[in-house]
Parts: sequence; structure tokens; C-alpha cells
Amino acid sequence: MTTSPGQYDLLIRAGRLFCSATKRDGPGEIALQNGRIVAVDQRVAGSACQTLSFPDAVVVPGMLDLHAHPANRGSVFGIAPDEHMLAHGVTSVLSQGDVGADHCREYLEHTINCSETRVLLALNLSRVGETKTTGCFENLRDADTDRCIRAINSYRHAIWGLAVNVSHVACGTTDPREVLERGLHVATACEIPILFGMRRAKDWALQEQLESLRPGDVVTYCYRRQPHCIVRQGRVLPEIQAARDRGILFDLGHGAASFDFDVAQTAIANGFTPDTISTDLQRRHLDMSPRHTLPRTMAKLRAAGMEESDIFSAVSETPARVLRVFPHTGCLKPGTNADLAILKWSDLPEELEDAIGNTRVAHTWSAIATIRNGRIVRPRSRDEALDSK
Repeated sequence: MTTSPGQYDLLIRAGRLFCSATKRDGPGEIALQNGRIVAVDQRVAGSACQTLSFPDAVVVPGMLDLHAHPANRGSVFGIAPDEHMLAHGVTSVLSQGDVGADHCREYLEHTINCSETRVLLALNLSRVGETKTTGCFENLRDADTDRCIRAINSYRHAIWGLAVNVSHVACGTTDPREVLERGLHVATACEIPILFGMRRAKDWALQEQLESLRPGDVVTYCYRRQPHCIVRQGRVLPEIQAARDRGILFDLGHGAASFDFDVAQTAIANGFTPDTISTDLQRRHLDMSPRHTLPRTMAKLRAAGMEESDIFSAVSETPARVLRVFPHTGCLKPGTNADLAILKWSDLPEELEDAIGNTRVAHTWSAIATIRNGRIVRPRSRDEALDSK
């Protein structure tokens, strides 16, 4: 690509630029102007008001976390996305059911419209969402399809899809089949995808659950061991593979209980990698040391055998396409939003832990800077974060 000399706001030089959408992987430079990428090349001609050099880091498109709990208020799981996600390379995040129809307007006002991080919503089928400590479908009346459809039609610009979690925790004694049936009614009527949390197989066969889903729907918590598991005796379950073959997508959703190293290694060895990698970051993670971040979650998948290029794609191009924000973000291409993550690979290995205490010793990624709409955001130390409170 040929570039013309010009005056840029910011020029970034890196030892490696990675973009699966443009097949770029190697040293290069990116020029930013007015919040957009205006040039990408091995050497960009022209001058800049500010130049940053990262010779030992990789620059990837601003990362997208497909399953987390961004909420400045209201959600019992909510965390402030600008404070806890943006500086760790995440420029876009999808809320997994933090609110339902009853609190949708407030969520837009206090979280989506007030955050520098791009926040999208998988609206909870439950009208109360995750605003209570009890399961959101324990009262079946809360799965109010008419109210849900009205909310989606009113706030469609901010709503990507519908969150339907039929786990025993979410449903209590409510029939999960009825919950999913109502979710499918809403999603079909509004022509939106479902972000689906499965039921344990002893209550409802996984094959029956998955056969109800449609191509483009996303199953989250794909590498957990309990209460459901996608592998058995060293192989991916045939019903899981069949669902993928007909267009169902699979998301990681690490969270507090949904990542198991052995399950991940088995699935990856069988060629079953997650389409998207997400943290399920929520309030209970905030006191963890080291921090639970998307780069650290990516490192766990690398330790489990997933290829680096597939990992980068699963936090950039693929979730951007799934969330329908590509190519505005999710790629390093002139004309797109200046959303970038600068990642550093650790010098020394450290102990990585899954959700049940199993460990692997491996190197990790961390974000040393984030660019959101052309603005530089750097991570703060834990002491700085505490001092600001």
C-alpha cells in the first residue's frame, strides 16, 4: 500500500501488527487522525504530533469481550467498563443480560451513553434482568415476551441480541424448556440472535437444547466441566460438533466457574476452539490478584494449546463480525475507528489458574496501552486504582 505524506495526530510503531481481516502480521506503523486509522504500512510516510514506539509488543485491533457485565449501576454483577476493562485492551464489550425490559432505558442512560468503552447489550429475556440476587427466571412471569419485544423495538440501536440462560441457577424450579421457547419467540420476532447458557444434561439433553437454536446463536460457557461439559473420554461430544456444523457459535465465558484447563486442552486438541474468547468479568473478580482480564484469559487458552493467531482473531475480527460492528472496529484498516490494543508478552512464565484451581505455568499477555477513538489509555496500578476511590 502506498501512503502520502501528511500530518497525523499519532503515529504508532510496533515490532508486530496483527490483523486477521487484512492478513497483516509483521512489523509496521499505524497513523491516526481525528479518531480514525488513516494509514497502515510497514513504513508510513509523513509526520505526527506524537509518536509511540512498541518494538517488543504486538498491536491488535481494539479487543471485543463478547460476554461480560459492564454496568455502572443496577446490575448485581456490574462493573464500570471504563475503569475495569478499557485499559486492559477492551474497547468494546457485550453485556450478558445485566438488564431486562424494566431497566433498559436506565442502562442506556447510565452505562451505554456514559462510557468511553463501546457497550452493546444482550437484553435479558427476564424483565428484571440481573438486578436481583435470585435467579432471573425463578418467576416465569418475568419472562414477559411482549414487554421484551417492545423494549427491543424501542432501543434496537443498542441491543445486539437476547440473553437466555436456562441453567438451574437462573431458573430455579421453572421449566427451562418454557424459558427457551419464550426466548426463541422473542428472538425470531425481532430477528436477533440469542446468547445462550445451557442447562445441565441430566435435566435436559444437550442435543435437544442445541437443536432448538438457530445458526448465528451463541452458546457461552463452552469450556466448563460442571454442570455440563462438551467433552467425554477425550472427544468432543457429537451433538456439540453437530451444532457447530450447522452454524451455532461457541463463546468461552470464563467467569468464576466456566473454564477448565483439561476440557480446554481436550477440545482444542480435537480442533474445537472457541469462536470468541470472553471473560464474563463481573464484580466478584475485582479483588482478584492478579487481575482477571481478557489478555490473561487469552494466555490461558495459549497454555491450553490454542494457536496465537486464532486467539487474536477470537478477540478482534470474529466478535466484531458477530456483534455486527465490523469493519468499524475489529481490524487495522484505513477509515476504521482508531481502536487498538498494545499487548506485551511476559518475560517470565507465571502460574495461571482455571476456575476450579488447576494450574499451568506459562507466559502471559498484558495490555500496556489501549487506543480508543484515537485516545491513549494506559492501565493503572492497583495502588493507583485504590487511591482514586
